[in-house]
Amino acid sequence: MKNKNHFLPLLIDMNDKNIVIFGSGSVGERKVNLFSAYAPVTVVSRSFSDTFFELERKNNVTLIKADAGKLTDADINDIIKEAFLVIPATNDRTINERIVNLSKLYGILTNEVDAIGDVTVPAVIKRGGLTISISTAGSSPAFSRFVRQNIENLITPEFADMIKVQDEMRTYLKNEVPDQRDRKDILWDILESEEVWAALKESYDKGFKIAQGIVTEKINKKVR
Repeated sequence: MKNKNHFLPLLIDMNDKNIVIFGSGSVGERKVNLFSAYAPVTVVSRSFSDTFFELERKNNVTLIKADAGKLTDADINDIIKEAFLVIPATNDRTINERIVNLSKLYGILTNEVDAIGDVTVPAVIKRGGLTISISTAGSSPAFSRFVRQNIENLITPEFADMIKVQDEMRTYLKNEVPDQRDRKDILWDILESEEVWAALKESYDKGFKIAQGIVTEKINKKVR
């Protein structure tokens, strides 16, 4: 069994990284919905529901009608050879294992449905520029979802707005405050300001103006 402690959480730019999914059941559908928002996806299956055809029309999804169990090794190799990630999600474990083994010959990463593969897909929370991933390395997907639901109650929309404020202020301070430590202190003052957080609950513009006032006050003190 693969050592779960070797999993390292990473954020990867999925643009133009091809994903190949075998199977169009509930698991395959869930994977297509997830990955097609980030990367080109090819799905191989004997049949497809209307959901898949809708995804093909709307997203960067290619459907290949084929029985994975009847494909030759050469056929599968031709489908997966340019893939970044392969996901065997058929209802036949033997077929899934065969696809995994062929993928490994090309050094292609796999996300396995009925085993721990090279890649595990975490539960994800996104709030604007903030991304939080939660994973049990495949031990308990249900627990990952449970933790996500609890954290979602804490990560309010103001978090996304605060990231925007921090980004704009950081860019501004790079031109106005030479010392990196001083810039860091000012940004922390904004982060810890209850007044800024309260204002962001009302609107981004109101929170931004209060943050601007903190920056102006701190710079003026430095000048004096």
